[in-house]
Amino acid sequence: MTPITPQDPTITEVAGGVDTHQDTHTAAVIDQVGRVLGTECFPADPAGYASLLAWMRSFGQLVRVGVEGTGAYGAGLARLLLDEHVEVVEVDRPNRKTRRFQGKSDPIDAIAAAKAALAGDRTGTPKQRDGRIEALRNLRVARRSAVDQRADVQRQIKALIVTAPDDLRERLRGLPVKELITTCAGLQPERTDVASPATAAKIALRSLARRHQQLTQEISDLDELLDPLVAAINPDLIAANGVGTDVAGQLLVTAGQNADRLSSEAAFAMLCGAAPLPASSGRTTRHRLNRGGDRQANSALYRIVLCRMRWDQRTRDYVARRTKDGLSKKEIIRCLKRYVAREVYRTLVPPAEAANDLKSAA
Repeated sequence: MTPITPQDPTITEVAGGVDTHQDTHTAAVIDQVGRVLGTECFPADPAGYASLLAWMRSFGQLVRVGVEGTGAYGAGLARLLLDEHVEVVEVDRPNRKTRRFQGKSDPIDAIAAAKAALAGDRTGTPKQRDGRIEALRNLRVARRSAVDQRADVQRQIKALIVTAPDDLRERLRGLPVKELITTCAGLQPERTDVASPATAAKIALRSLARRHQQLTQEISDLDELLDPLVAAINPDLIAANGVGTDVAGQLLVTAGQNADRLSSEAAFAMLCGAAPLPASSGRTTRHRLNRGGDRQANSALYRIVLCRMRWDQRTRDYVARRTKDGLSKKEIIRCLKRYVAREVYRTLVPPAEAANDLKSAA
């Protein structure tokens, strides 16, 4: 596309914005007062990333680039920009009200990303995806998929047992899960009579049970890789009360390789959806539940709290005291999640790094 405004040789600093998609990235460049200098579309591949950066730098000194979707389609571009020592900020997509008034197109979104990066409006430092935590994330994706599929298989087995013939149902319905899977996997139906509901039910149960066993073995194999990896990344976190490999892995992935990008423990709590949101008006002062943030990280904090409520005496004393104050169990858990988020942040970001971040922010 032809630049909307002609290039001015006196322009020395510019900002960029990129709207990322699977096959193409649309880029825009603006000057320091927000004037659009040009928009262009590039292929989403290494050569396209290099061309995009060269095109942006042709307008002047590139101070920062706002990229939409640095954790998805923009991951490759973000890596290249960081390797080239270009400041990258993660930009949220424009809200619906803005799109309703301005319309929706890739160049419009790219210009909005550039303006957001220039103004510092609702931006954040993207996660680095070139270290051990990125490897941890990949392994956790496979494990979580296997766990979800195994749960689905188990539900399907129980559903088939409900409608199975009476003799088969009576044989299987009271068995514990582990014994049920072993029994179903060992069924020997007659394949010559597959039109029979009883035979078909046995074949289906055996197939599902063996799939359940394969998924269990897959989960065990991944756990053997995850346990030492998580312990090597942050041994202090794995040693914390109520924190296991799965919980620690999720919190590490949420914080990212560059956990120092989180400016404070309050920012980490907000990222995990554990920071209550103000909802005051007039003479009413109150806070409401935060339903945003990383819900997987929020679930990890919840599991830590449940463990400590049962086994940690200090937490049990806190629960008893707050119960006397009139708080419900849900409210107490929300308070505890906020405290746990503070403790986890101090483990993820050493005090020296946190202090340096606060000085730079000031």
